Amino acid sequence: MPERDSRALWEKLMLDGFQAGLSWITILRKREAFRQAFQGFDPAVVAQYGEADIARLLADPGIVRSRAKIEATIGNARAYLTMADAGEDFSTFVWTLAGGKPIQNSGNDIPASTPLSEEISAALKRRGFKFVGPVIVYAWMQAVGMVNDHTPDCFRRNALSD
Repeated sequence: MPERDSRALWEKLMLDGFQAGLSWITILRKREAFRQAFQGFDPAVVAQYGEADIARLLADPGIVRSRAKIEATIGNARAYLTMADAGEDFSTFVWTLAGGKPIQNSGNDIPASTPLSEEISAALKRRGFKFVGPVIVYAWMQAVGMVNDHTPDCFRRNALSD
């Protein structure tokens, strides 16, 4: 379903970054541990993390312990806050790029990335985000209801149609 809350969008993007190279079920099973480890995915809190926090997270068996992904999440919290400080709301920013409403795809051929996911990826990278390549961004777009790739016979397809 379409997600419009900036903090929730950011959290889901961070989880999609952690999912890179892993199965999505791994992240879903660890989601609550991630939320606890990253203190509710509050960007203002995560942006303040330092080496002690990185060490704590690397020792946490409940999450994916990748230094690069942990450091990217901290940096992405800082990028998110920089956007907010400049008056740029994260939700408005990404949804405007997507045209403001869910994109309705055929549901038959589901791509790994699209020109729009490439555009959003590039825009996020220009703002300092990491682990936001076009494939990660497209998976995130699906997860937050920005794109409707449900097959024609799926009960969710019509729920996301405008």
